[in-house]
Amino acid sequence: MKRKRWLSRIGWLLVIWAASVAALALAAALMRLLMRAAGMY
Repeated sequence: MKRKRWLSRIGWLLVIWAASVAALALAAALMRLLMRAAGMY
């Protein structure tokens, strides 16, 4: 039972990490798009 709880905790950590990486990638893509639209990039 303890092992399952540990695996669940690691799983949640990975899910949160992946979501934050995806959000950062999305923000970077959006900023690049805005800069290109403004003629800066």
